[in-house]
Amino acid sequence: MSHTVDSAVSAVRTYVEQHRAAFLDDLAAWLRIPSVSAQPEHAPDVRRSADWLAAKLKETGFPTAEVWPTPGAPAVYAEWPSDDPGAPTVLVYGHHDVQPAAREDGWDSDPFEPVVGGNRLHARGAADDKGQVFFHTLGVRAHLATTGRTTPAVHLKLLVEGEEESGSPHFRALVEEHADRLTADAVIVSDTGMWSEDTPTVCTGMRGLAECEIQFYGPDQDIHSGSFGGAVPNPATAAARLVAALHDEHARVAVPGFYDGIVELTDRERELFAELPFDERQWLRTAKSYATHGEAGHTTLERVWARPTAEVNGIGGGYQGPGSKTIIPSSAMVKLSFRLVAGQDPDHIERAVRAWAATQVPDGIRCEITFGAATRPCLTPLDHPALQSVARAMGRAFEAPVRFTREGGSGPAADLQEVLGAPVLFLGISVPSDGWHAPNEKVELDLLLKGAETSAHLWGDLAENWCHAP
Repeated sequence: MSHTVDSAVSAVRTYVEQHRAAFLDDLAAWLRIPSVSAQPEHAPDVRRSADWLAAKLKETGFPTAEVWPTPGAPAVYAEWPSDDPGAPTVLVYGHHDVQPAAREDGWDSDPFEPVVGGNRLHARGAADDKGQVFFHTLGVRAHLATTGRTTPAVHLKLLVEGEEESGSPHFRALVEEHADRLTADAVIVSDTGMWSEDTPTVCTGMRGLAECEIQFYGPDQDIHSGSFGGAVPNPATAAARLVAALHDEHARVAVPGFYDGIVELTDRERELFAELPFDERQWLRTAKSYATHGEAGHTTLERVWARPTAEVNGIGGGYQGPGSKTIIPSSAMVKLSFRLVAGQDPDHIERAVRAWAATQVPDGIRCEITFGAATRPCLTPLDHPALQSVARAMGRAFEAPVRFTREGGSGPAADLQEVLGAPVLFLGISVPSDGWHAPNEKVELDLLLKGAETSAHLWGDLAENWCHAP
């Protein structure tokens, strides 16, 4: 069935609008399940959420929809093969667990009783991430209905995990265990956002994350600062000196080898960042901060999207109560996190930090460093054909120019990229005001439906314009 571009856009939009009410009713039913992975008492709810989604995906038309157990919370896998054996295979990733939420946290209504006000749907998970997962169900139905197909134009797979809000502790092992079934030519991550309601954007990468806690031990107990001060090393002073040495005078991370192998921004990427309507004063208000700061030679957007960082997340030691207690404390601690960009290896960063820290600790202070699980960075080149398909599909849905961003945060997308060997593309419609992890989380309904339209256009574009080379 042949369409001009305009008629195809109109047909998809009409289908989505006609099915809007039923789609929102289903989404509301899913949002009512308090699938909080971080709270053990909600483990049955997380399982119920997975069962609900698997059943709904079968109802949507996926011939395969399964709940995959993990040592923690279950994931959902679904698959809908194309009747074209040569079609590319696309895996959509998202998560069905949500952050903790309670009315007393500052919500205006029950966080697990969806409320529609105007063009907004308020509920925990509305944007992060149930809403953005669920728009794909409407999108694939619109794709089929408006093209006359009985199967998608691509071999379509979904993997919706249940532990993302708890750090995805079992996700990589799950992907490795089922790598044969998850094989894909491209991965679409719908757990991200765009610049604003008026500026549709496609994210091209996310930073990785390494984090550690450093414990400093001095005397075997707190000792008198008058009797011993100035004559024995102080672990709190050692912690402070290490923190002070973390950056140089240009706010660059001073750990030797930290910048090894990083993929530098291209001139074109710098130009694209500069085209975004960025208001630094408004950004500072959002950050509840009073001045920008960071690595010299880079803009604020470059610093938060495309440059690696080292941050002090916590520091402590010694007496913390009212008044004074004149001691040399027996111990102190520092918590550090490192945001990583493409080209950086978390294992290399751990080795570099350990070696550097050893040079910062004086004799008489014992230092113990513990690293947590790391997240690798991921980046899709601007000229990648699959990325261009995502941009075209979004441009058709929004009928506006699509720009490119990155995300400063981190997520499990890099595990998919590394284990499956497939490029990761980001398709998200959430905007900063949606309040992820905050009270009164919401999603803009018009944007949610634009997500469904984008999904509907994407599968045909990928099938027509790109196929992974063998």
